[in-house]
Amino acid sequence: MAISLGDGLEQFQGLLRRTRLAVPTPEAGAIREQITDDLKQLDDYILPRLATIEAPLLAVVGGSTGAGKSTLVNSLLRQVVSRPGVIRPTTKAPVLIHHPDDSTWFSDDRVLPGLARSITESSNPRDLHTVASTALPRGLALLDAPDIDSVDSANRKLASQLLAAADMWLFVTSAARYADAVPWDYLTSAVGRSAAVAVVVDRVPPAAMGPVPKHLAGMMIERGLGSSPLFAVPEVPVDEAGLLPQAAVAPIHAWLTALAGDQRTRARIVMKTLDGAIASLTSQAPRIATAIEHQNNTLAQLRDDAEAIFADIVTTLENKTNDGTLLRGEVLLRWQDYVGAGAFMRNLESRIGRLRDRIGRVLRGEPKAASEVTVAVQSELETLVLEAGERGVARVTQIWEADPAGRHLLEQAGGDPSRVSSDYASQVDNAIRQWQSDVMELVSTAGSGKRTQARVAALGVNAVGVALMLVVFAHTGGLAGAEIGVAGGTAVVAQKMLELIFGDEAIRRLTREATEKLHRRIDAVVIGQRDYLFSRTLDRVAPEEVDPATILDCAADIDAVRSDEVTRLGLPVAATPGLETIVDSTHLPPTATPALPGEKPVGSGDKREPVDGSTPGEADSLGGDEPFVSLEEPGESSPEGTGWSGGRDAAESAAASEAATSDDIEIRNVDARKPGEGASPELSGNAVTTGDEGTDEPVKEW
Repeated sequence: MAISLGDGLEQFQGLLRRTRLAVPTPEAGAIREQITDDLKQLDDYILPRLATIEAPLLAVVGGSTGAGKSTLVNSLLRQVVSRPGVIRPTTKAPVLIHHPDDSTWFSDDRVLPGLARSITESSNPRDLHTVASTALPRGLALLDAPDIDSVDSANRKLASQLLAAADMWLFVTSAARYADAVPWDYLTSAVGRSAAVAVVVDRVPPAAMGPVPKHLAGMMIERGLGSSPLFAVPEVPVDEAGLLPQAAVAPIHAWLTALAGDQRTRARIVMKTLDGAIASLTSQAPRIATAIEHQNNTLAQLRDDAEAIFADIVTTLENKTNDGTLLRGEVLLRWQDYVGAGAFMRNLESRIGRLRDRIGRVLRGEPKAASEVTVAVQSELETLVLEAGERGVARVTQIWEADPAGRHLLEQAGGDPSRVSSDYASQVDNAIRQWQSDVMELVSTAGSGKRTQARVAALGVNAVGVALMLVVFAHTGGLAGAEIGVAGGTAVVAQKMLELIFGDEAIRRLTREATEKLHRRIDAVVIGQRDYLFSRTLDRVAPEEVDPATILDCAADIDAVRSDEVTRLGLPVAATPGLETIVDSTHLPPTATPALPGEKPVGSGDKREPVDGSTPGEADSLGGDEPFVSLEEPGESSPEGTGWSGGRDAAESAAASEAATSDDIEIRNVDARKPGEGASPELSGNAVTTGDEGTDEPVKEW
């Protein structure tokens, strides 16, 4: 059964929230940040906008430090709603301006739920200061965001969050900073998300009104923003209220007015940006799935490395317990004392014929106490096992230190991760004592005959057990030279003693069982140190619970539903960034409306020719008595003043500017009175017309 778009996105949201990526693999940090951003956009924009597709269009005014964003917003509204910051960084709540009739859309937390609503000016950047103003038409809201390049990281993060929650970006930069890297990073991300963008270059000196917009337009084309509108605002004095002259912002005012007056265009912009945001979201699924798989593989590899090292340590330890290594030093001396004079072993070859007599005397009750041999065996075996565990932990930590993920796990463990557990020595002591008990039990229960039991009783269980321990250590593969003879002789004496008591077949069985019990005991305590290391490191980082295939399948389902929905609405899937057709609002007659994507702008009396089969002239208005108010009547000049006005797209601006030479570009002070009362020149070859900041002729307001 096909899922709905909303259900698919909520499922994807749940998968992202369960993805931890706790191990620092090379890509983990970047993917975690991406997931955080994706979750914020789902919460702040995609899901709320999908649920309220008819809500007003939200245009976020964002940009560089000192670009004049707040001044621009205030000047467009002709009232101070957002106080410009003089001291940087400015710490204030973002300001959202909307028409009073649209208050219900922004009074709750459907949009930007992480920000508390405030109807008064606030210095808390986690508040959202909402302002209801009739200066803004219904169907359109403006949000003045913090600086994207603020020295305050909290401001930068908030600016990114607000821009990600926008239906459209009104991106403001300045003539001095339009080529900076940070603004272009944001604009490039907008291109990647197919977000609708309009660019304003502010504070342009009169002498630079030609080259700066031309150069910026070329940069926009190169970076995929050729279809986005570009506005240039001249550097002019502000009035006592800090507002720019009306003429300076008239083209932006006209363009936003036209946009607010056409419900269908607004809806298309919203759907286009929403579709681009969803497409950008699902496009991250392969990277996230790969990161999850890499996490699990990395954890598995670290575990495999440790297990391989300890397997080698255990194998080496087992070999040393039966290769004759233990049949020297204190063990050898105590055994020699036990069976007789020390010269016995040194002269074993010459005295082998007297072995039976020696054993006979032992059996007649002449041996020294076996306890000294038992203690020596325990001491030597403990040393061997302790060194094995310590060597295993040291080798694992050395291997892990060379891997970023392993190093992170060791750092998280705290203390000295290369050390064994504090109770390791007592564990080893206990394991060896238990094995010695195992041996004693074996020899005490090995023979059922009276003769065998009598011999064991005559010699003592401890003495017979010591002999069996030495036989377990009997193989001489680890010794060389004279040690082989000594150790071998030691084993021969012990084995002959046991053969006299139990017989050949029984002694082979007893040796095998005692060896298996020894290996089981010491292997467990050494492997315990591996598990102790795991408990401090790997076991604290559980494998990712999200299956990479589930992430990919969910994204594919969303894309399929999204494609159907976008096709139904007549939009291209993964549409080109920006507004596809830009209207030069200063040249539209009073009854014209903005062009829809894929259409050409037409004037009064013309019929719109839609490209998607819809009925011509379906424009609707959410505010005002007229869907659009032009800033100039047919045949009238542009508003009086100096500077650029209008808003053709960047591609048209660049093409027109390229056709003009520097001699063609001339800034003039012009009168915007009735035709015939003054001149009304345009900047030759450029996309927009000139205006004058000193006019007393007011432009028509929203």
